[in-house]
Amino acid sequence: MTMTVVKPGLQSTLQSRPRTGLRHQGVPAGGAADPLSLALANRLVGNAWDATALEVTLAGPVLRFERDCAYAFAGAAVPVARNGIAVEAHETLFARAGDELVIGPATAGARLYLAVAGGFDADDVLGSSSTNLQAAFGGFGGRALQAGDALQYAAGAAEAVTTPAEFRPPMAASRALRVCESAETPLLDGAGREALFGANWVVDRRADRMGLRLDGPPLSVASEGRMPSAGVLPGTIQCPGDAPYLLGVDAGTVGGYPRVAQVTRADRHLTGQLRPGDRVRLLHREPEEAVAELRAKVDYWSAWLPDAAEIF
Repeated sequence: MTMTVVKPGLQSTLQSRPRTGLRHQGVPAGGAADPLSLALANRLVGNAWDATALEVTLAGPVLRFERDCAYAFAGAAVPVARNGIAVEAHETLFARAGDELVIGPATAGARLYLAVAGGFDADDVLGSSSTNLQAAFGGFGGRALQAGDALQYAAGAAEAVTTPAEFRPPMAASRALRVCESAETPLLDGAGREALFGANWVVDRRADRMGLRLDGPPLSVASEGRMPSAGVLPGTIQCPGDAPYLLGVDAGTVGGYPRVAQVTRADRHLTGQLRPGDRVRLLHREPEEAVAELRAKVDYWSAWLPDAAEIF
């Protein structure tokens, strides 16, 4: 063994890149809910951006290193201590055998990513080692970690690196997400359309990797919230009744509710850091604007993350 799970936390899973090219077979994308933070953590320990890392949701685990290794973390604002001494995000850290790492509750953002040099060993299924909790495959036996689990990793070498300040995404309780109209946006009445793009939405307590409900003014959809099943993607905003639902990385591949908006690729990673009580504003974009903003974002991040085009 190389790392022992002393306490598992609320939901800690092994995650990597999404599964692509399989939606026609009903396989969700999955992968890290916030791939940018995954990539930032891996960058600090010399891994490929998509090396398997630990995704910690809201309340973290207690872990014991059984061998020396380099590690790093990025993502949600979370207090982390090694042997009772606080350690910082966005820098390469070094653990000794027997060290204990305590990852506390997130104070902003929803998910923290812990990477180790060489990456964690995990079950590779359908082109990715990411955990799919619904189908119970990938990651660590297809499930969230439990007390007593022993995680394996290669314990590769790493040089000390610090993320430059300009590449440290801020975590906040308010988010603006750029969205384009979707296939059923025209089914909203005038008031509903104005509310969708003009209201301050609040993330409901019903929030997980499959999706989250947005509380706000009621929306009226001409289909009464039902329609024949059609394709959906992570970032699709559906309206099954009078409230919108924002689909996450583990959402299914089809749905039977009106698709009233789609989060642009440039901002899709931000949805993985939304937590109950956060405020969300949806900013309308035309498709051409969304493409230009994605290209600009990839260009910006490529200075620190060479594989930025894959991350977004």
